[in-house]
Amino acid sequence: MLRAARQGLAYGCRVSLPHLLAARAAGDKETLIRYVRLHVGDGNEDAGRREIDRAWVQALDVLLDMPEIDREFVHDTLRTKDAATLAHLFFSLHFALVCSTEEWIHDGDL
Repeated sequence: MLRAARQGLAYGCRVSLPHLLAARAAGDKETLIRYVRLHVGDGNEDAGRREIDRAWVQALDVLLDMPEIDREFVHDTLRTKDAATLAHLFFSLHFALVCSTEEWIHDGDL
């Protein structure tokens, strides 16, 4: 995801890593979430919003069936992995959940 920012390319406009770092330093969460929405929405912020919502609904839908889950794996992962790995896992899980809805609009490039 940040590959696009590092390369300075994002959906026809220039988004730089320094711009995102400046937004983070300023506490400008709207700029950061807008970048995420544009990324997951392939340049369309409203589509990105829908993609994010769809991932949450898909996760909830799976859990409503009360399946057996490997809680030890989940808790071990949270306990033993660094924040950067968990953040990448978060985005990977988002894409996996949205992809499983068969309404996938994103190119899948993290």
